[in-house]
Amino acid sequence: MSEYQLQKKQNYNDRLRSVLKELPDFCSLYFRAIEPTTSILTRYGYAVDLRSFFRFLCSGQIDRFSGRSSDQFTLADVDGLSSLDIELYLDYISLYRSKSSESEKIIENSERAKARKLSAIRSLFKYLYKRSLIKTNCAALVDTPKLHEKTIIRLEANEVADLLDATESGSGMTKTQRRFHNSTKLRDVAILSLFLGTGIRISELVGIDLNDIDFSKNQFVVTRKGGNQETLAFGPEVASALSEYLEERKTIIPVSGHESAFFLSMQRRRITPRAVENLVKKYASVATPLKKITPHKLRSTYGTMLYQESGDIYLVADVLGHKDVNTTRKHYAAMKEDRSRLAAKYIKLREDDPTALDSESSPEQ
Repeated sequence: MSEYQLQKKQNYNDRLRSVLKELPDFCSLYFRAIEPTTSILTRYGYAVDLRSFFRFLCSGQIDRFSGRSSDQFTLADVDGLSSLDIELYLDYISLYRSKSSESEKIIENSERAKARKLSAIRSLFKYLYKRSLIKTNCAALVDTPKLHEKTIIRLEANEVADLLDATESGSGMTKTQRRFHNSTKLRDVAILSLFLGTGIRISELVGIDLNDIDFSKNQFVVTRKGGNQETLAFGPEVASALSEYLEERKTIIPVSGHESAFFLSMQRRRITPRAVENLVKKYASVATPLKKITPHKLRSTYGTMLYQESGDIYLVADVLGHKDVNTTRKHYAAMKEDRSRLAAKYIKLREDDPTALDSESSPEQ
């Protein structure tokens, strides 16, 4: 694991420990139990979602817990919860006001977000029930919110070219953006080429080190979700973009602690996910203003293009790092429309000249 990945893992460990202080004591048992089978990102996400649930229970929405803090919850309290209490929580977080010492904001959770929070609650209750720490598992009785399929947004082949052209030329940018364009052009072309040419995740891209890339074999090492490392190949166009940026990268003296990073920010530090999101948004707004393009949409674009060329969904799943091939299928929902249009061309309900009918074959009046 690279120094960057170790630092990232440590940061999330620190955040997890901080959140655990706000949760009931028995939650620590649960998180220790799931550590061998989950990533630190998963555990941190579960902790945040459970904190939200226990905060709701103590917020006054449920009278019998009013005035209590989350860390005061006991196993007996959990055993006294009902499926209705969990359903009330899911209904509440659909749209609610969040107050802090400085401001108040309205928060809305999608069905997908609510399903994720319910998953965290179910996982905790399942653990407690399996260990005989509670007598009933009411969370298992709560239905998962219905998830509606979202339209897959991706770039067409001509839009991919337009995006890379806009990145190279700087056309359509503001005066302020053009001032910095020459300094970041090679880096930005390399980043977009890597997304579109390999389908890697944003977390994988920012974690790439100088010694992870082997230009003699046109391949590089990425650290997948969960910490596993894999070697991926890239084509000539990506190799060219990476090589050009590497020559520029050699002239930059990084800030101490960021010497190994391949992609650097203008502050000479390892580029952050937020910075990558912003640069993708900047160029995409010029090339495809009607589509909201993100790094993940570039990943979907790659998956779709690879499937169109290979027809091998298992190859796509393997390259994208999906553990379940069903996860990969969502990249091709948009292709159903293409096939539907193709099928429609084969069927004609009338002749080209509907008035030119054979009178002998016409039915008698």
